[in-house]
Amino acid sequence: SFAYFTIKDRLPQILTRVIDTLHRHKNEFFEEHGEKGVEAEKRAISFLSKLRNELQTDKPVTPLEDELPDAALWNQYLDYQRNLSNGNGEPSWFQSPWLYVECYMYRRIHAALAQNPPIDNFDVFKEGKAQNFFESQEAIIALCTYFQELLKNIKDLDEKQLQEELFKLLQVSLWGNKCDLSFSAGADSSQKSSPLQSLENLIPYILVNDMEKLWSLLVNARKGNTEKSNIRVDIILDNAGFELVSDLVLADFLLSSKLADEVHFHGKSIPWYVSDTTKLDFNWTIKKLQAANHMWMSRCGINWEGNLKKGIWVYHDHMFWTLPHDFSSMAEVAPDLYADLQKSNLLLFKGDLNYRKLTGDKKWEYSVPFHQALNKFHPAPLCSLRTLKSDTQVGLKPGQGEQIQASDPEWMVSGKYGVVQFDAAA
Repeated sequence: SFAYFTIKDRLPQILTRVIDTLHRHKNEFFEEHGEKGVEAEKRAISFLSKLRNELQTDKPVTPLEDELPDAALWNQYLDYQRNLSNGNGEPSWFQSPWLYVECYMYRRIHAALAQNPPIDNFDVFKEGKAQNFFESQEAIIALCTYFQELLKNIKDLDEKQLQEELFKLLQVSLWGNKCDLSFSAGADSSQKSSPLQSLENLIPYILVNDMEKLWSLLVNARKGNTEKSNIRVDIILDNAGFELVSDLVLADFLLSSKLADEVHFHGKSIPWYVSDTTKLDFNWTIKKLQAANHMWMSRCGINWEGNLKKGIWVYHDHMFWTLPHDFSSMAEVAPDLYADLQKSNLLLFKGDLNYRKLTGDKKWEYSVPFHQALNKFHPAPLCSLRTLKSDTQVGLKPGQGEQIQASDPEWMVSGKYGVVQFDAAA
């Protein structure tokens, strides 16, 4: 299965890159922290080399030994996995659910640094995320330029034109999800060309296209809003770099077109899945745009900083997003987060990992309804914008998956297909 290939090949490659990154920063650690920095780097590398060896030799998954706030929840989850195995021995790297051991690896990478001050705040994936941003420069310029031109006459657009623009920016945000570094094990995955050029040609690759339902939801929320309460959209972010910029443009459009009054972003509280957005990445991206020597890029950055200051954009990170649990257990494990999401009019879940956690990462029949796969996770109307990079997919028409499988055996894992998949909540 693709899971086997991921654990056998991709994850060790990612660990090797992490170790290499620490090696390369040795001098920097020495300049900043003296011998203490070098000692910490050595300890972190030895911790990670041991982790790589455990993974490659299929050792049992061990409890976390650090004092970080989520350690107890992780260790409870390991007990839960032990009970699932019905006495068939300890959960190990190759004898456990893929989602669990993959999340577990990233949590152990975090521990390797967090337990080794003074380099405990070093993000081993930062360089790759920055590189993705700089290498996607042309696409970012094209998108910011398009968007700033659009803003000039957004007040004059009729409903049909607004809908067209929303659909365009949803698609840019959808296909922006191809730029995923954990998928390429950290190799280059930047967006080189203008993302708007190819949208027409990509429509046939959207296997479930519920954009009309999103439009109806937002328009009806606006029309039926008699209490004049704020219409809130939440975006559960995925990758930094080009994808993040495409999400920020979409968020700005929702406000500028009056389809929403506030947008809440949810990122990761620790470095995760190589290219996932943390608060540092979020702020860094807006600062870099502001400082760009391109008029429209810099205008976007300045406006977005303003949205954050005014409180119409809000950034959150909650440790639940970096736990191994799928979302159906959120109400129980993180009731505060679930209650917050219930205040939203629409939740947009970006990317493949969020889709796996929405659907429990199971080997579903393709035609199982999305609503069923969500397993009672319905805090608010939600939509997944995801390109397929793992072999779980629901909500297809009968025969649709089998038909694509016949002509394109890699369809579920190539990132070539996408879904805009909506569920209206309970």
